[in-house]
Amino acid sequence: MAYRKLGRDNKHRRSMLATMTKQVINNESITTTDTRAKEVRKFVEKMITYGKKGDLVSRRKALAFLHNDKKVVEKIFNDLAKRYENRNGGYTQILKLDERRGDDALMVILRLVAEAKEAKEEKKTTKKSTKKTTKKEEKSEK
Repeated sequence: MAYRKLGRDNKHRRSMLATMTKQVINNESITTTDTRAKEVRKFVEKMITYGKKGDLVSRRKALAFLHNDKKVVEKIFNDLAKRYENRNGGYTQILKLDERRGDDALMVILRLVAEAKEAKEEKKTTKKSTKKTTKKEEKSEK
């Protein structure tokens, strides 16, 4: 099989995945189990790709999957499509947390990746600060 069943029948699974996809898009981050996050990630990426295409067919496919939630579809096509226009896939990331107390399931945070410009600026500032500290340490050692 090409998908995870998640212990549910087909209708319940599709509905749960659509709801979780809407939550990721609205809140830009959710906390869930590892297997659910890996499955939801596929649909979030597909919705953002539809938004980047921007045609009527893609809009209708997104509406059909997201239970005709027009606010979420507007956010995809207006905000997220512009945010990720220069990025080819990889719109989400999974950050691992501890295990859940009751059943020891691995919990993760599924979130949308920050914009590339912001991430590059953060890397540049951290590199500059590390270079300065290393030079100061070398002078103090002499």
